[in-house]
Amino acid sequence: MSEVADWLSDTSPISRKNAAEAVFEDIRSAITSGRLVVGTRLPAESQLAVHYGVSRPIIREALRSLQTLGLTQTRTGSGTYVLTSTPGPELHYGGYSARDLIEARPFIEVPAAGWAALRRTEQQLVRLLELCDEMDREEDPLKWVTLDSEFHSMIAESSGNAVFSKIVSDARDALMRQSELVNMMAQRRVASNVEHRRIVEAIAAASEEGAIAAMEAHLGQVKRVVTTIIGEDQPHR
Repeated sequence: MSEVADWLSDTSPISRKNAAEAVFEDIRSAITSGRLVVGTRLPAESQLAVHYGVSRPIIREALRSLQTLGLTQTRTGSGTYVLTSTPGPELHYGGYSARDLIEARPFIEVPAAGWAALRRTEQQLVRLLELCDEMDREEDPLKWVTLDSEFHSMIAESSGNAVFSKIVSDARDALMRQSELVNMMAQRRVASNVEHRRIVEAIAAASEEGAIAAMEAHLGQVKRVVTTIIGEDQPHR
């Protein structure tokens, strides 16, 4: 029996609500433990979907996060292959590295939250509160990431500073990919929802200090997960 067939024979269909996370974790564990060795070609999306008892979009979502993590590589017309058993420190989300985002976000989003507390419009506040409610209800990981992206963009827009808004907008795709991976690795959606609401509550109260502290706390938790993923206790200075 081949390594892939042997692995498939021991795993079972996924029944958890967060199916993409479960599929991601099962395949990631098989790779990092050495059960699926470097160079192994993973089964086709359709075969994995049948095996796990989930849809192909869920399989695609899990595979995308594995590739973002650097464990696999998808080759057009050939399939998805195991690239390494350990994620490297040079994790990239498109044009930005994980370290780029870790280092830059506190200097952009923290002051933006403070200014948003002083400058936001009622319409912007209403939308921020709506986004908090929508994220609380959303169980689909990819849809949640889209809402999370809009949330952070709205904070920057509410700051009234066009530079903050432009930077967050330009990095939006990278921020979404980071958010997706962080949630796959650490299941942080519920905790993030609580942190998001604290930020908005401070903004609603026009508390610049509170908004700054809440955003710092939120980004600190993201940094903790990302630095663990890339194997660094602290990003390089």
